[in-house]
Amino acid sequence: VQLVESGGGLVQVGGSLRLSCAASGFTFSSYAMTWYRQAPGKERELVATISSRAGSTDYADSVKGRFTISRDNAKNTVYLQMNSLKPEDTAVYYCKVATRPNWGQGTQVTVSS
Repeated sequence: VQLVESGGGLVQVGGSLRLSCAASGFTFSSYAMTWYRQAPGKERELVATISSRAGSTDYADSVKGRFTISRDNAKNTVYLQMNSLKPEDTAVYYCKVATRPNWGQGTQVTVSS
């Protein structure tokens, strides 16, 4: 299993970013996918989940209404569209196969005020 996140960066409060996670080494379309984040000094937290066929999604209360998870099974890629970013969204963002222990290297998101 290989997961490669990209799309992070520095953005001002209220800005937007779109994260991507390219997956390989498994049958991508058969698995739910998740995005997690970890801020400095804090535990890693689940941000969003999408089912294998994109029929259902779920979000942490802290990002509901601002973040959107999506996937393209033809491209083996999962996305996280992040709008109305806040300083508290600053973290390293990781994608993960919902039922597998493998993590990508993460991508840093920094929201400056």
